[in-house]
Amino acid sequence: MLRSFDNYINASITLARLDEEGITCYLKDEYTVTIDPILSNAVGGIKLMVHPGDYEEACQLLAGFDKDYRNALTCPKCGSNEVEYISKPGVKTWATAILSWFFSSYALAAEQVYHCYACEFEFRDLPEAPIAQEQV
Repeated sequence: MLRSFDNYINASITLARLDEEGITCYLKDEYTVTIDPILSNAVGGIKLMVHPGDYEEACQLLAGFDKDYRNALTCPKCGSNEVEYISKPGVKTWATAILSWFFSSYALAAEQVYHCYACEFEFRDLPEAPIAQEQV
């Protein structure tokens, strides 16, 4: 197992990127988690599996992908790249968890925000990327 994911989209993107680099891999438990997301913690998420011979190269590629992702996220307030997409702690998140537990149903979506660890600024949407103008 190379990495575990809590959603199919990120797992599929990573799988495709590794496949493009010639790493043979597959997703384990993808259908279980996609059909019933509440089981994600129980089965350990969607697992990205690689051949043991490709493990080191895949780790290096993932480290590069992670670095590119971090550099692409920039705080609009301070310009730092120490930004992550997190579930915002608070009353709404706790209420969601408690109600989901009581009713034994799917968890309601918690509020998620981009959080800058450098200046503590939180924002919902990424700023628009500047459009490169072609030189004529």
